Amino acid sequence: MSERHPIIAATGSSGAGTTTVLRAFSRIFDRLNSNVAVVEGDGFHLYNRDQMRDALQKARIRSENFSHFGPAANHFDRLESLFRQYAKNGGGEYRNYVHNEDEAALFGVPAGHFTDWTPVPEETDLLFYEGLHGGVVTEENNIAQYADLLIGIVPTMNLEWTQKIQRDTQDRGYSHEAVKGNILLRMHDYVNYITPQFSRTDVNFQRVPTVDTSNPFAVSEVPTQDESFVVIRFRDPRKLKVDFPYLLSMIHQSFMSRADTLVVPGGKMEIAIEVIFTPIVEELLSKRQAANWRAALSNR
Repeated sequence: MSERHPIIAATGSSGAGTTTVLRAFSRIFDRLNSNVAVVEGDGFHLYNRDQMRDALQKARIRSENFSHFGPAANHFDRLESLFRQYAKNGGGEYRNYVHNEDEAALFGVPAGHFTDWTPVPEETDLLFYEGLHGGVVTEENNIAQYADLLIGIVPTMNLEWTQKIQRDTQDRGYSHEAVKGNILLRMHDYVNYITPQFSRTDVNFQRVPTVDTSNPFAVSEVPTQDESFVVIRFRDPRKLKVDFPYLLSMIHQSFMSRADTLVVPGGKMEIAIEVIFTPIVEELLSKRQAANWRAALSNR
């Protein structure tokens, strides 16, 4: 953690909604006129699309635990190095994974491949990470320790599976059996490397559907935001100076289910993010400015 070079990490499983968080935070950053280095966690995967397909096939044949969730398929060391260097001096390296043809045209790299490693832009106000592993801790790596603000994006399990099944069958052409096999194959890594992060997060956003997803393999449509609630749990409301009466007044139809938990309609998730985190980001930037002033005075 660093006052001069703060890091915000939004961590969640594939398809959990971390891009929704990035969209809301982008509006916060724009309003605060802040210069932010945005890093996507997919860039720290170890294999490109073709290599990962081959590695998964070999793992299935051997009945091995292997997935994008675990250390065997990721550069946890390079992600920790980025966080450590950024916290120290605002530096570090990252790369982008090219998901589709639009991004291929933007980066000049074929879809399914990575860009080259490149330095974080100079003189940024903070780093925003969005991906799978912003709060990971293993015997070899501790990425979570560097985050000044750690946010978890966590759909209920059946909703998460429903979203994955719909995306992989409709958008990527996989069969239901192939998707089911992939879910089973990555369960070990999910339990050991994804879910533990949500006990380290400062705030968790868990989307809970209000329609039946009892059998995610039989659900024909992903529940919409308006068919959901979002449960927002604060690990330490005092640390973040959470003003619950203000939040309840600003977010229509919100209520509290516990002393540390706010519940909002699913369609209000983005506005909830902006209302909750704008003052927190303002404080991080204010502390950064004060720390830079102190450093400048001490160097005179």
